[in-house]
Amino acid sequence: MEANTCYLGIELNDSYAMVSYMQPNMEEPETVSTIAGSENYRIPTLLARRKNVGMWYYGEDAGRMAKTSEVICVDSLLRRAAASEVITIAKESYDAVDLLALFIKKVIELPQKLGNTSHVTGIVLTVDHLTKELIGIFRHVAELLGLSQETFAVIDDKESFYAFAMNQEKSLWMHDVFLFSCGKNAVSSYDLSRDMHTKPQMITIHATGAQELGEEKDEAFARLLTNCFANRPVSSVYLVGDGFDGEWMKQSLAVLCRGRRAFLGQNLFSKGACYMARIREMGENWPFIYMGENEMKFNLSLSVVEKEKKKVLNLVSAGKNWFEIKNTCEVILSGTPQVEFLKQLPSSSTPQIQTVELEDLPVRPDRTTRLRITASPVANDKIEVEIRDLGFGEFFPATGRAWKSIIMMG
Repeated sequence: MEANTCYLGIELNDSYAMVSYMQPNMEEPETVSTIAGSENYRIPTLLARRKNVGMWYYGEDAGRMAKTSEVICVDSLLRRAAASEVITIAKESYDAVDLLALFIKKVIELPQKLGNTSHVTGIVLTVDHLTKELIGIFRHVAELLGLSQETFAVIDDKESFYAFAMNQEKSLWMHDVFLFSCGKNAVSSYDLSRDMHTKPQMITIHATGAQELGEEKDEAFARLLTNCFANRPVSSVYLVGDGFDGEWMKQSLAVLCRGRRAFLGQNLFSKGACYMARIREMGENWPFIYMGENEMKFNLSLSVVEKEKKKVLNLVSAGKNWFEIKNTCEVILSGTPQVEFLKQLPSSSTPQIQTVELEDLPVRPDRTTRLRITASPVANDKIEVEIRDLGFGEFFPATGRAWKSIIMMG
């Protein structure tokens, strides 16, 4: 990380956004407060525009302006973008995704406006639940903002929790790690575990849906914690959400802190997204691999010869978001008319081989057939490969034939 660079992490939902940033001289990310000296991190997910003036306000300013009759206010920007809404303001029409991009642009600019002049090299945005449709929306947002795929990425809150937890001191993740999120009167949880027998070490997170606490909130939460922690070592616990405000935790606090450390805060996901921006830059130097529901479950590669040396050409990496992966390479065929793909689980030391026969490929001398191979995941455990005949220049024209196959772990 260069001296004048900066990573940004943004938590986004239909109610608010939070933004954290990290520079080389910082031990951990810092979350931007909209009010100097306070811990007011939430930026309302709102835009407002004066009826007869093309000036846009966002966040708290938009909320204040909405109380007057001079502006039109647009809320729920994420939901509206997902629904492909078109919003009309003063006879002008706006695609909701364009307004979402405008809001995100203003959030990205906030650290600079507050005095951080570093160049932003990585931005990761986290949402509660990630879908292929949302990925498409954020790809469009990135295009509108001129952000490359290397600079901008979207993850879900589980992956953000993973990035946050694994960037803490080792004593806090030596064993399992829990996160509890509490709304009005219901608690949901993530529990993180680590497989120390793989390299890189494989991280998995199990999610539990919302459970009502009822009137005896403290007792119910204490019982829930006791059940969660039964027969397993837990190093640390994180509490997020407005439902933990107040001083109602008595019995539950005693259970929480029994042989483990507990932390309460509201900006964990934006900090986790910020850490993830740094992890993306580290690449293979990062000693963990996260296997969530959006991440590829196996590696896919080819065994090739380059400059008379055998090497493995990676097509799809386990642990990468399958929504965003598509890889293409070109090779020259040698030997029989077939392509052998190597598929391997992160926990396995030996790959399996799956062969695709190139039926009806014209007979040509050895090494005079060029092939384009494209690997496109269609699920987190399934990859479609397309092999296309490119011929070999004017000597052996391309036939245009293509062979498709689905690769899965056997």
